[in-house]
Amino acid sequence: MELSSPLTYAGDPRAAADRAAALESAGLDAVWVSEAYGFDSPTVMGYLAARTERMRIGSAILNVYSRTPALIAQTAAGLDALSGGRALLGVGASGPQVVEGWHGRRFDRPLGRTREVIELSRRIWRREVIEHRGITDLPLPPEKGGTLGKPLKLLNHPVRDTIPVYLAALGPANVRLAAEIADGWLPFLYVPERAAEVWGRSLAEGRAARDPALGPLSVVAGGPLAIGDDAEAVRDLMRPTVALYVGGMGAPGRNFYHDLVCSYGYESAAAAVQEHYLAGRRKDAEAAVPAELLERLCLAGPEGYVRDRVEVFREAGVTMLDVTPVGPDPARLIERVRNWL
Repeated sequence: MELSSPLTYAGDPRAAADRAAALESAGLDAVWVSEAYGFDSPTVMGYLAARTERMRIGSAILNVYSRTPALIAQTAAGLDALSGGRALLGVGASGPQVVEGWHGRRFDRPLGRTREVIELSRRIWRREVIEHRGITDLPLPPEKGGTLGKPLKLLNHPVRDTIPVYLAALGPANVRLAAEIADGWLPFLYVPERAAEVWGRSLAEGRAARDPALGPLSVVAGGPLAIGDDAEAVRDLMRPTVALYVGGMGAPGRNFYHDLVCSYGYESAAAAVQEHYLAGRRKDAEAAVPAELLERLCLAGPEGYVRDRVEVFREAGVTMLDVTPVGPDPARLIERVRNWL
């Protein structure tokens, strides 16, 4: 099992990147850079490429609506060149509120767009001359307003003609797609005890259609990491995040995260969180998040307990444990967990 960590940079992204780089020597294998509607991730990833030597650098995620497939492929190839072949391309559909509210794009055909981005990216990295008809037409045909376009191939020679692609997915169809065509899967709010029940069928169906040349599907999941006797306090640090996603990331009936928590068996709690959050009662929403859910989302507690949690994630199929170290010495936490893997 490998070890990674998400890069959180609500404040200074350079300081956050420097902290992540310091974890490289502690044994971190990869870092994942988010974007949402904050600073763009490719800029931060380029800075990380210059600040690190060994660990891989991934986007988590570039959404498939705000950039063209060709630009996504170019960005990954550029990062791979700057990092000496250490890029990981994490893509996904994001949510309607971000896609429509921030990028001004219609949230439609998420599965088709995702498949198209992955397939075109791989063709572009192989430096094929691109002709494609789909959601995106390359070159743009006359009936869609094209006049001077001609088939092109990537100008540069990539460091690698195959860059690992990870798909952020939660719903059954999207998880099936990840297991079919992606190198790896990036779930969120992952409860390992319920993973087989919630996603097992989708993963099996996707793997049945998977090209053997892709190799086994990587699975990246984890949570806050803390070792000590103050586990409950550390778990409570997740309350605002869980309340935000379950309660506020989408309207009723259009919230992936709410649906996921319901599938875990917390229907009434999810409804309460959403009701409070959408009414502006943020603290009430946070209080409604079940303690059991928080415990399962974290790796926080005495050393023996945390080691057991690591094994639970491993047994659920996680191949890259993604942790956010909490405490005064993040490097020491990474070192300890690295030694267990």
